[in-house]
Amino acid sequence: MSDDLEIRGGGAIAVDTDTLRMTAARFVTAAAGLEAIAHRLGSLHNMLFVERDVAAGAVSAASVLSTRLSESMADATMIAGSLREAAGVYELVELNAQHAAAVNAGDGVSAARIQRHRTELMREFPDAMEAARILELERTIMWPSDLVRSATETGMDAGGLLEILEKVGPWGRTIADVGGVVGGAVGGLGTIVAATAVGIGGWGRLPQNATLAPGRDEVVVHPVAPTRAGSAPTSLASAASRMPGAGDSRVRVEKYVSRDGTAQFAVYVSGTRSADVGGREAWDMASNSDLVLGRKSASYQATVAALEDAGARPGDTVHAFGHSQGAMITAHLALDGPFDVQTLVSLGSPVEADVGDGTLAVSMRHTDDAVAALAGGGHAAGVGAPGSIVVERSTYDPTGVAGGPGPHALESYIETAALVDDSTDPRVDAVRAVLDDLASATRVEVTEYGAERVPGVSLSSSGGAGSRTPS
Repeated sequence: MSDDLEIRGGGAIAVDTDTLRMTAARFVTAAAGLEAIAHRLGSLHNMLFVERDVAAGAVSAASVLSTRLSESMADATMIAGSLREAAGVYELVELNAQHAAAVNAGDGVSAARIQRHRTELMREFPDAMEAARILELERTIMWPSDLVRSATETGMDAGGLLEILEKVGPWGRTIADVGGVVGGAVGGLGTIVAATAVGIGGWGRLPQNATLAPGRDEVVVHPVAPTRAGSAPTSLASAASRMPGAGDSRVRVEKYVSRDGTAQFAVYVSGTRSADVGGREAWDMASNSDLVLGRKSASYQATVAALEDAGARPGDTVHAFGHSQGAMITAHLALDGPFDVQTLVSLGSPVEADVGDGTLAVSMRHTDDAVAALAGGGHAAGVGAPGSIVVERSTYDPTGVAGGPGPHALESYIETAALVDDSTDPRVDAVRAVLDDLASATRVEVTEYGAERVPGVSLSSSGGAGSRTPS
């Protein structure tokens, strides 16, 4: 399993344009310093030349040094220009995404402002837009590369099952070989087509104005025994490990009370628990379907009800953690829920929400996770408050050793969270600050909830307004 992490500040481009420009400025400063040295050396060279009969060696050395200084100045100037142009290209990629989002949202004022910025950049760097479009095309094609590799290998293995025909004769061996090649091609090309369709379709990229229509099912939630004691998580891995897994729990709510009596909440929401469609299990494929189609699923309603039962009121601060379907739920909770979701940590989410600058967004996804791939690679531009990050890693094992929980399993994401905790990348500091703030609470109250859909009862027929907790 790979331990290579990519941590970036959100968006498709893992490049900090401000850093590029600051580095370019340093090269300009260096070039100016070299020029000053060259000027002083020129005066010294002239003095030595007058005394060349006794200082021939010094004159030669000064000439060589002068040449090298000139070359270094030219290199520094060229590097500074290249860095500025690269910053312009990467910024255009982000601006193109922002412009498209503004146009799609009907925000003409923002679209016009972004277009003016794009025009200024293209005037300064005439070739930048072409380079930006190439980067965008490369991302569209290359973001599912780990999935394509995995699907190709699986297809080759499936086609290779025909190796039993090798015992028949030479023609049997040929059929087996062809079967492996065809299986790999079908798997790989099929994944490319599917991933491209998902990426272009963009249904997994939720805009800021995304809302959920009223749900269609009645659901009840009930407290269950907590799986672990109440204390603040000390790391991302500690937070991820609190996600409800086996057992009756579906939602865990932690209430943090500070010295002044104010409270904030952390909610941990489970992934899909059943492949059934409808029935008592609220975390099933019917709920997945509802969320994809833009309806409040039974699982979403149960999550809101659990928070309300734990004492959260509209506008209260909530820090949301979700895995898989749970991450879809928390994404919509941040976009359209009744609470002030200030932190959104998503593990293997099939969607990425543009939560705006009021929510710190931490998105962890494995590049070989087919469920996370439904987000289409995420938003091209960064989303969330300053300090928001996207963490990506492949769980592919190049040794070919079988076993392990799989790229979408919660256990795999807990491992990734631990790698983030061990990272010295300063971009992780924002989420560490959130965890430190929770740890300062004087009291932590924990409640975990199970949930059940009420068979045959819809909100329209029962007159209910949402999930309910029985007394």
